[in-house]
Amino acid sequence: MSDITETASTWLTPDDLAEVRDRVPMVYVDAVPVRVDSVGEVSEIGLLLQAMPDGTVSRALVTGRVLFGERIRHALLRHVEKDLGPMALPRLPPDPTPFAVAEFFPDPEVSGFHDPRQHAVSLAYVVPIDGEAEPSQSSLDLAWVTPREAMSIELRSEMTGGHDRLLRLALAHVGQLP
Repeated sequence: MSDITETASTWLTPDDLAEVRDRVPMVYVDAVPVRVDSVGEVSEIGLLLQAMPDGTVSRALVTGRVLFGERIRHALLRHVEKDLGPMALPRLPPDPTPFAVAEFFPDPEVSGFHDPRQHAVSLAYVVPIDGEAEPSQSSLDLAWVTPREAMSIELRSEMTGGHDRLLRLALAHVGQLP
């Protein structure tokens, strides 16, 4: 295992994590996996089918916590590899400036971004995927959809917690909002 994905010394016990979540906003990264065509335009978006913290099953983006002492780029790589497999070959941005910052709250009325477990601040990135991605870990499925399909009411209704809003922001960021 590489140093980038070594997490044994930085995990909190479930009880410690619950206590911290009750007192401190957690830092997360969200990645919108995309495939790009020969001129660099987004042609497909990868959406996971996952069991969510609230017990529902829904379409989701790649997401996860930034660990203490972990660089943002390393957190992005770790979560993309965890959710899309080691052969996904993500092209990480050279500059870790997110296209959006989202604040998730236990109360869905506060910001429109909802995580029933905690207050979290998420840095969101569009990440081109060059390799073969497949769902792994807790993901049940991975679907590649066009930008138009991603913005359909039907597909967006399958997303919870505000991921549909982040997806819309991502598509606007790359000039692909239909």
